[in-house]
Amino acid sequence: MSSTSGQPQFRYTQTPSKVLHLRNLPWECTEEELVELCKPFGKIVNTKCNVGANRNQAFVEFMDLNQAISMVSYYASSSDPAQVRGKTVYIQYSNRQEITNNKSSGDVAGNVLLVTIEGVEAGDVSIDVIHLVFSAFGFVHKIATFEKAAGFQALIQYTDAQTASTARNALDGRSIPRYLLPEHVTSCHLRISFSAHTDLNIKFQSHRSRDYTNPYLPVNPSAIEGTLQPTLGLDGKKKEPESNVLLASIENLQYAVTVDVLHKVFSTFGTVQKIAIFEKNGGMQALIQYPDVTTAAVAKGSLEGHCIYEGGYCT
Repeated sequence: MSSTSGQPQFRYTQTPSKVLHLRNLPWECTEEELVELCKPFGKIVNTKCNVGANRNQAFVEFMDLNQAISMVSYYASSSDPAQVRGKTVYIQYSNRQEITNNKSSGDVAGNVLLVTIEGVEAGDVSIDVIHLVFSAFGFVHKIATFEKAAGFQALIQYTDAQTASTARNALDGRSIPRYLLPEHVTSCHLRISFSAHTDLNIKFQSHRSRDYTNPYLPVNPSAIEGTLQPTLGLDGKKKEPESNVLLASIENLQYAVTVDVLHKVFSTFGTVQKIAIFEKNGGMQALIQYPDVTTAAVAKGSLEGHCIYEGGYCT
């Protein structure tokens, strides 16, 4: 069996960098121990120790790219693994090209990512697109978006720091896929660091903030696009403007009605983009958003007055 058979293959597909990312180090590994491990391959110009939730990772920066490549290549083909205090250390190229030693929270792994989306205005990238991109790496608990001097930003909360790190390593410096963006956006780069937050405080579901763990969170009415105030018709009665968002009131609640149940019922008529459930005056209501008015009108006409469950339950 070749000595590389047990080694993870990513070493060969990663872009080389003179900064190496070391994992599985002994607890509170010192800078001296790192230098001792790496100096046979070249001159170390910078280190960052005790990184990550368990403080068992580090970054080491060589003076020259070829020195870093020689270290990765050596351990990728050696039958003796890299070791510190008898522990096997895993070595890969970092996705950064240099170590910046401002001790900002952006380098300490946490479960919340701060994402700056470069090259776009706030309205160009919807919260649903952000959710789609970041959900590829694990369950996204919450998202909050905002505009700062740095541009359009989002905070994305995962269950743990490990999931957040995986997402950061995969997406930092990458672009959101072209087909998810409006025509006029030519480039859109993600710049990702760790936030000092651990739990985002989200009060409303809206086009700016979401809590995917709490289906009962109230919807900020002004914040879901397309919910219009009813206008009066010629006869003085309320004339509802047609909209791509339906407001459903559910009566005679004998069974639990969840987002999933509503999704199943309303998806029969077309793609459901968003659902938000909330309680109002002791009853249950939901906002269901379709891509267009026509689909919403068909769904409204078909479902108005019908029951979700047989026996007249959940009308």
